[in-house]
Amino acid sequence: MLKKVVNNAEEAIKDITDGATIMLGGFGLCGIPENSIAALVNKGVKNLTCISNNAGVDDFGIGLMLKTRQVKKMIASYVGENAEFERQLLSGELEVELIPQGTLATRCMAAGYGIPAIYTPAGVGTEVAEGKETREFDGKTYLMEHAFKSDFAIVKAWKGDTHGNLIFRATSRNFNPLMAMAGKITIVEVEELVQPGELDPDMIHTPGIYVNRIFKGVNYEKRIEQVTVTKRG
Repeated sequence: MLKKVVNNAEEAIKDITDGATIMLGGFGLCGIPENSIAALVNKGVKNLTCISNNAGVDDFGIGLMLKTRQVKKMIASYVGENAEFERQLLSGELEVELIPQGTLATRCMAAGYGIPAIYTPAGVGTEVAEGKETREFDGKTYLMEHAFKSDFAIVKAWKGDTHGNLIFRATSRNFNPLMAMAGKITIVEVEELVQPGELDPDMIHTPGIYVNRIFKGVNYEKRIEQVTVTKRG
């Protein structure tokens, strides 16, 4: 069997070069591949196209790569909570393609399933539809959206085994399973790396067939995007 385990994030992302298209799992700051992003920042690769729900915040997540001007284009569904993202967008420094969130997820899924395109009513009659093919089904207009093409998918899971089988935890699952299916090369960082047979087969969310590289991450911050607490008394 092909050896999938690598020592760390630096080894996992060693062949990501300038101009690559990368999918990054996560939603806000939940379930993001912190170690791999840090390794990309340290490596200094640039002119990246990043596909992700959003771009983290100014000093965390993909926001770290925006700060160092490593991202040429963001394909995302949400741009809030990141002042540097907003500044680069408005100044024309960053190319941005905004996509409805459900369409983003479905285009990931289509890539994983080997389906070249999907039809969706989301975006019909808006700027999202500009330059795209539409088609009518049963009297309703749908927009054709192509499956994503990415060189790498980088995701975070809670537990994984050395064969690449993955379990995600609660809401940190978000886009990670879809993106794990969709990358030409899928890189996974996990909090716990175990031996084959230690994971309950009924609990596995993503089978190892989709995973090319896996490593145990370290020093996860797991930041909370906005902390809201009830005042005492």
